[in-house]
Amino acid sequence: MSAAPEAYHRLPAEFAAALGHAVAAFGWLEEIMKRTIYTLDRARLADDLSDAEMQRWLRRMSDIADDSMGTLVEQLDAALRRHPGVRGRDALNDELIAIKQMRNLLCHASWRPTGDPGRWHPAFVNTRGEVFPEDMGIGDLDRLTRETHDIGLRITAIMRGTGIDSVWPGDD
Repeated sequence: MSAAPEAYHRLPAEFAAALGHAVAAFGWLEEIMKRTIYTLDRARLADDLSDAEMQRWLRRMSDIADDSMGTLVEQLDAALRRHPGVRGRDALNDELIAIKQMRNLLCHASWRPTGDPGRWHPAFVNTRGEVFPEDMGIGDLDRLTRETHDIGLRITAIMRGTGIDSVWPGDD
């Protein structure tokens, strides 16, 4: 079944809930990435920074708070490369790039019904002109949520490995 692009189709509640959980997992992952960038960079700072140097660094960290997933993937990769002893950086970066692409898809797609009532098609064309060909169901969204959560836990382990509390400028 093909639908006109101007038609809006209300998603079934269970599918919409699964989609919402996947998007929420992306937001949580972004926060974990920001906190990890902060701790990795903080671990590298000299103990004798001047107040002006510390303020510049804090402003830079504050700017990261506004970054989106794409920039955060690049920032985290750079921070991991500057931090010795982190294994599997390239594989982690590849996984984050894949999750970033799914985040863009899920957050920006318009959803169209298919011939299968349990599956919906995310109508989306990325910046390279690529169309996502697959229809998606609740199981696909749940799997993506689990994968996002799992990678977030792996990044959290890297963050905790620095021995620096996972604080963020502005935390109370």
